[in-house]
Amino acid sequence: MLQRFTLMRSVQTLLLAVTLAVFLAPLRAQELKDIGGAAKAITLVGDVSYLKDGPGSYKWALRQGQTVQQKWIIKTGRDGYALFQVCDGSTFEVFAESEVTFRQDSGDWTHLLNVWIGHVKVMIQHLPGVANPNNVTSPTAVISVRGTVFEVIVEDLAGTTFVSLDEGLIQVHHRLLGGSDKFLNPGESVRIFPNQPLAKALGGGNIMLKAIKAAEQAIYEAVWQRGVGGNTGSAGGNSGGPQGDKDKNKGSGGGGVPVPPGAAPTPPPPPPGGGE
Repeated sequence: MLQRFTLMRSVQTLLLAVTLAVFLAPLRAQELKDIGGAAKAITLVGDVSYLKDGPGSYKWALRQGQTVQQKWIIKTGRDGYALFQVCDGSTFEVFAESEVTFRQDSGDWTHLLNVWIGHVKVMIQHLPGVANPNNVTSPTAVISVRGTVFEVIVEDLAGTTFVSLDEGLIQVHHRLLGGSDKFLNPGESVRIFPNQPLAKALGGGNIMLKAIKAAEQAIYEAVWQRGVGGNTGSAGGNSGGPQGDKDKNKGSGGGGVPVPPGAAPTPPPPPPGGGE
């Protein structure tokens, strides 16, 4: 009798979860559309800026808590780092010396980022049993996900792209040459060259993965030590206005606004997916 009752409760719970997922999925999509698919800056370190009007336009200092809108370009300097969150709870991190376009394709809410150069880490949230399709692109690759944690590094101006997976499943497509796609499982990686089909692409190896994790850990420790949860960045000086390509705050070393004396430092976010 007890087993039957437990089974009935489990079935009821499952049905409730499925029902909520069916009804909440369109509401979440509508919410995303209503706010234009903006991303909120949760944590900033050092030189982080944005361009509202495409390449070559003014750079503006990005402020903690500010929202980044569709088609804006996010840039980080040598000491820059930023963590963003979108309305469905998904997050992405932009590491030093990177340039990405947020939601580059108008009306396509599944295109999260286009990475031109540098290193990003993405964590896609999803309801139990419900896919949350997103994709990240680079000059040579299209990375499609359903709910996962993964890294994308564009290594050079030719668009050579390194992709590694921490959790879930991703599908990698060669943007230039087409052909058969590759599916990565947790712990796997692949490097995509502009003139080489995916069929011949090889994994990046443990050395590359260890270097990535070490760099990330150094960033997380720096965020903790500096207590920069409320850092407003330094890319455009204190005014937050346009700065062109010159750093108007050289005296700060790109370190942003320090935490006031006596203020409790905000701890960094834990590495998504249990990163080391």
